[in-house]
Amino acid sequence: MERASSSGDADGAGLHGARDRCVRPVPDELPAGPGRPDGRDRRLGAPRDVRLLWSSNAADALGTQMSGVAFPLLLLGLGHPPTTVGLLAGAGMLVTVVCGPVVAVAADRGLRKPVMAGSAAVAAVAMAAVALSAADGRPPFALLLGALLVERTATACFEAAARGTVALVAAPREVPRVVAGLEAGDRAALVAGPLLGGVLYQVARPLPFAADALSYVVTALCVRSMRSDLRAGSPATAPGGGPAPSGDPAAGHAASAPDPSPPDPDTTRPPGTPVSATATAAGAAPAPGTESPGTLPAPLRALRSYARETLAGLALVRSSPRLRLVLVWTTTVNAALAGLYYSALFALQDAGGAAAMGLVLAASGGAGLAGAVAAPAVVRRVGGARALVAATWLTVPPAAGLAWAGSPWSLGLCFGAFCLLLAPATVVVQSAAIADTPHHLQARTGALLATAVVGAGAGSPVVAGALATHAGPVATPAVCALALALLALFTGLRAGRLRPGGRP
Repeated sequence: MERASSSGDADGAGLHGARDRCVRPVPDELPAGPGRPDGRDRRLGAPRDVRLLWSSNAADALGTQMSGVAFPLLLLGLGHPPTTVGLLAGAGMLVTVVCGPVVAVAADRGLRKPVMAGSAAVAAVAMAAVALSAADGRPPFALLLGALLVERTATACFEAAARGTVALVAAPREVPRVVAGLEAGDRAALVAGPLLGGVLYQVARPLPFAADALSYVVTALCVRSMRSDLRAGSPATAPGGGPAPSGDPAAGHAASAPDPSPPDPDTTRPPGTPVSATATAAGAAPAPGTESPGTLPAPLRALRSYARETLAGLALVRSSPRLRLVLVWTTTVNAALAGLYYSALFALQDAGGAAAMGLVLAASGGAGLAGAVAAPAVVRRVGGARALVAATWLTVPPAAGLAWAGSPWSLGLCFGAFCLLLAPATVVVQSAAIADTPHHLQARTGALLATAVVGAGAGSPVVAGALATHAGPVATPAVCALALALLALFTGLRAGRLRPGGRP
């Protein structure tokens, strides 16, 4: 299932969107600690489960990249106009944004593993239906539309539930390494997936969709095989399995902070106490004009309580300076990445077209893979905060260089350098978000960050197109370079908060 990324998958606004995770380096002195109130370690098969997590992510990413190339080709080959392809892509993105925050509540309540395995199985059935219909020669558009929406909904549910899995299967000091492994799998899929998808589609139209269905089956089996307890711990449980150390006040705040969503008086009042009395005791007057004074129907009370829980991630981000830094960094970088991608796409229209764009994407994917593999060593040697600030500053020159890069080779070089530098910073940011979020809020906080990333990426193509039309091809890279320079300055001023004991 996908996640929004900031390390090279720039074309995430397509039928199969870009993949997502983002953070602060986890101090080495964080103890592994027991992960459950009864003292039992929730990471029963940690090394094995980490390998299963990597395998499921890589298989799923590869399948999604293959079908992501084949689906537009299938629609266009059936005679549907590009507008239809774009509308389906937009519908898939909308489903992802709407479903994520809703399903995140169920995941944080303890249904993470069932939702992940069930969603992968449903997505496998949807892609198998596309493969079978494509084998018949001319699949009906209604079937393709229904299968796509089912697959997108299942993917959104999986993404929302999967957020927080890293914190539940990996010890705190291992989080950056696990995140880097996930990024490496995504980058490898970005390099190999489109090529394999195109080749399989040329051999037989159903093959890439069958491969994607198989990848979902592998994902479901890997999730089912995990031994670690994927249910969120108590609100006092620190991310990574134990109580936060006293040497990091902010980590202690994140670990021990209660659910930011305020209690609902309608659900917490003692039995037999009128709602009006509870409201008066809380200092709030009953709502006027209700059917029965001070009384809400049970479905409305449940809906209001669920809405409060859904917004708990927003309350946590607002109260955490580190998570606000993560939010600003990820949205800015993803918006710049999407803008630079479309700027390169516009520039290559008359300089090689699709083949040239394939070269640029392959170069960026390979560079992102190399950066993800090297990220753990870079973070250990340089330090998370310094690596993040340095990488953000170093992305400015290649972003500005895209304004004067006219050939596919020069564009590929600039994009590759950009993604190579971005990979270690992405690992730092993702690890920080995981470390600073309590277990019982991992899914909801991740859903909020993912929604912000999707929103930033969705608006960038419009801005890039307007700038290219009215200000020329140099405008978009220049604006993106300026935005990255301002982000680097902002990150440098706030980087101290990423260090152990930093000012909250």
